[in-house]
Amino acid sequence: MSIRVGIVYDYRAENWPSMDLVGDLLVHALLSQAPRFAPERIQPQMPRLLGGWAGGAGHNADRLIGRHVAYPRWLRRHGGGRDLYHVVDHSYAQLVHTLPARRTIVTCHDLDAFRSLLQPECDPRPQWFRAMMKRVLGGLQRAAHVVCDSDAVRAELLEHDVVPADRVSTVPLAAHPEFRADPDPAADADAAALLGPAPPDTVDLLHVGSTAPRKRIELLLRAAAPVLAANPRARVVRVGGPLEPAHRDLAEELGIARRIVEVPWVPRPRLAAMYRRAALVVSTSEREGFGLPLVEAMACGAPVLASALGVFREVGGAAVEYVGGDDVAAWSAALGAALTRLADPSERMAARAASLLRARLYRVDRFAAGIAAVYDRVLAEAA
Repeated sequence: MSIRVGIVYDYRAENWPSMDLVGDLLVHALLSQAPRFAPERIQPQMPRLLGGWAGGAGHNADRLIGRHVAYPRWLRRHGGGRDLYHVVDHSYAQLVHTLPARRTIVTCHDLDAFRSLLQPECDPRPQWFRAMMKRVLGGLQRAAHVVCDSDAVRAELLEHDVVPADRVSTVPLAAHPEFRADPDPAADADAAALLGPAPPDTVDLLHVGSTAPRKRIELLLRAAAPVLAANPRARVVRVGGPLEPAHRDLAEELGIARRIVEVPWVPRPRLAAMYRRAALVVSTSEREGFGLPLVEAMACGAPVLASALGVFREVGGAAVEYVGGDDVAAWSAALGAALTRLADPSERMAARAASLLRARLYRVDRFAAGIAAVYDRVLAEAA
């Protein structure tokens, strides 16, 4: 008899593609690799009460009410009957107060949501926000088990004494099977059309992610400017939504605004095509919990240049090149040197081979085995 697992997603209207991807990856991994578990997607529609879907204060109020009032109410009415529950986003851990905590797992991707509580000097917030996040953190602490994407996040949870060591495990995320190095003619053509007309020898510097401050988009733009000036074939491709106004102003000031292609979040096959065609995938983040774009890029055979974060080194190993700190000149030099080296076909082939070899650590079967082991443990303890 199958064990029913409720996979608890964020509201789709949150527009967090990475969290939707984690949920989809869980469902795919269980169905394909651990069929004794029957995943069931739980994702009600976010109520449209004040602000609609377009953003702004009303939208944020809808998010707040939806997360803390409407979603728990929906779960009480419609969410029962599963043997296990898995909340895919730690910032939704307040739902554990509604779910059967002894049979609920939460994936914790990073500690940013709790920084105002754990390190208030680094993230000062109003009292109402801290009270809200205290409830979310309390839900995480009530969960039967917490899964972290990386050892770095697990160590941080233990350092702040958030959960006991025996109730937290590391299960690295996998690259979804749609991220692969083999050509996909339809997706490749779609990606080319979306990126617009360009000569066949165009050099794409690809950045995938949001424009949150920790992504250091300013550093990306400042470091890329000298590289673009020296290489008229190069451009920056940004996948993950439009630049902020301050970023646009900076791009204009640097004279590279017309050398930046902005792409919204796209379906996985199309994003995989963009990884495959990239000369270099770049991540300038100052803080991350895992680095899914690194894994996706490596699975597509793309070379990667990333910040010298401990978690990035944990994920990328020797297959990724790293730059420490936020020195613009150092980043520019690293970008230029990487592009020069990768222009040599033999170097490009070696980088591709290293990426694909490292990506094998992040296969779906490994991910499924780790998650299944956690589920078995939680079931045994609940019994």
